[in-house]
Amino acid sequence: MNRVREYRKKQGLSQFALAERIGVARQTINLIENDKYNPSLNLCIDLAKTLGTDLNTLFTAIETKETSD
Repeated sequence: MNRVREYRKKQGLSQFALAERIGVARQTINLIENDKYNPSLNLCIDLAKTLGTDLNTLFTAIETKETSD
């Protein structure tokens, strides 16, 4: 899981606009946001810079609390 969608929306960018800024197809952004594509390190760095954050924040797993009944 990653936070690309969250940070893209904070920047007010569409998938297309983000893709244009970093030189990839819009579909690539969609696949990354849906955890169906593992981007290269260079692409991760470009994403983090463009979205105004760092790699750890953007790609660290988001922990969820599980409750048991």
